[in-house]
Amino acid sequence: MTTVVPSHQEITDSNGRVYRIGESPRDIMGRPRWLMVLLPWIGMMGISVSEYAFGSAEETLHDAHGWSSTNIFWLLSVWVFFQAAVAFPAGYLRETGRLSARAAMMLGAGGAFLGYLALSHAPSIFWAYLGFGLFGGGGAGLVYATCINMVAKWFPERRGGKTGFVNGGFAYGSVPFVFIFTTYMHTENYQSVLDLVGVYVLVAVLVSGLFFKDPPKNWWPAHVDPLRGQVSSRSLRKNPPAVRQYTPREAVRTGMLPLMWVCLLFTAGVNIFGIAFQVPFGKEMGFAGGIVALAMSLKAIVNGTGRGVIGWISDLAGRRQTLTIVCVILGLAQFAVLWSGSIHNMPLFLLSSMVSGFGGGAIFPLFAAMTADYFGENNNATNYGLVYSSKLVSGLLGSGMGAVVVGAWGYGGAFVIAGGTSLLAGALSLILRQPGRPRSATAAPVPSGATLTPASEQASG
Repeated sequence: MTTVVPSHQEITDSNGRVYRIGESPRDIMGRPRWLMVLLPWIGMMGISVSEYAFGSAEETLHDAHGWSSTNIFWLLSVWVFFQAAVAFPAGYLRETGRLSARAAMMLGAGGAFLGYLALSHAPSIFWAYLGFGLFGGGGAGLVYATCINMVAKWFPERRGGKTGFVNGGFAYGSVPFVFIFTTYMHTENYQSVLDLVGVYVLVAVLVSGLFFKDPPKNWWPAHVDPLRGQVSSRSLRKNPPAVRQYTPREAVRTGMLPLMWVCLLFTAGVNIFGIAFQVPFGKEMGFAGGIVALAMSLKAIVNGTGRGVIGWISDLAGRRQTLTIVCVILGLAQFAVLWSGSIHNMPLFLLSSMVSGFGGGAIFPLFAAMTADYFGENNNATNYGLVYSSKLVSGLLGSGMGAVVVGAWGYGGAFVIAGGTSLLAGALSLILRQPGRPRSATAAPVPSGATLTPASEQASG
């Protein structure tokens, strides 16, 4: 019996970066690569409920368990902490081959399911912290990191729009559950509702994760010339491939990865603050529960769809330029939410909520795509895990410390701080640039020649 493995070539450019071409997605995994957009999107839809719909369940959890509002907001902070905490170790295990993408999704599905069992049956807040915070957050983090890095690896030539689409599922996938938690779930049925939501998350993540498969190291789609494409493709001109494949240590030493960490820390904290406090702020301003649920749902929808749109825009306009604009939009939106609520203007409150959702969601696919643009695909799971680890702190600041600030200075002080923080992130983003590339260059020069290394890929067995 003879097995023929498709041949490939490795092209080395003038910077020493290697591109592996010649293998189609069907050759590698037996399926078209668009499935590596659809399946990660389904997985992200599944875990979206835990973060973006959590604020809508706060009142019922308070009444059913007797937990204080402060404890419940800290519960979300613990979930966010562990969701971000697993990104780097999961990326390291994935890149070293010790944890497959499929296994990561299976573990994530189980953890997320245990999180909902804890929310519905925990005898005390401690067990909720352990079950929902540790296991639920860690499981969601495994799924999130695996899905985002999967699509980035399969679409290295136009990752912005694809990454944004997948990332968007993490927001608008929660929309039906915002209404369920706000209008249907109550103290008599909360356990059955939360248990069924847990089953939904388990099934969505399990089914999508069964078909995950990574491309080989340095893989590049054969129909796009990795050298000439930087001239013929606007996306590659605005967002040229990384000069080389950076290890995590090398990426940190460039100074750009720590700066990205700080920018994401600020903007993610503002986003989480809005998720946690928009519902209680709207209720305190006198808006009806249905209106507040609508505002939160619109926020989640725009948050999610905006990720795909902004990813596509960044392909055309440039990742760094787009990031700066998004930070400014997110910052100004915090002042708009505060003002519209203070004057009890419902249409303006809904509009401000949508704009805030757009800005808060758009930052994540931008950083995910920018990490691969700056440092390459081979270590992207680990490098993005480092960048995303800033959410360890931003989750605590946005939800837990947000509750402290609201208690001390009211919603006015909290929203002003949030707006100013996002504007500061926008100023810092102006410093970002691709490592190893001259400041004046928008794309790497096309080499006059390239080194071709044919691979002997036929084997008998």
